[in-house]
Amino acid sequence: MNLREKINNQVWSQVWSQVGSQVWRQVVSQVRSQVWSQVESQVKSQVKSQVESQVESQVRGRIIL
Repeated sequence: MNLREKINNQVWSQVWSQVGSQVWRQVVSQVRSQVWSQVESQVKSQVKSQVESQVESQVRGRIIL
């Protein structure tokens, strides 16, 4: 390895350690927020449909009685 390659490698490793970690944090936080919002909406819709069906059956039972 000649001097130029050594300098390039050092510069690249420094740049990567600074920029790469920031970019990685941003990517992780974005992916987490997206996944979390998807999970939240799915759980909300499932719970909503379950509650609605339970309420409907209770109301029907009361009407029948």
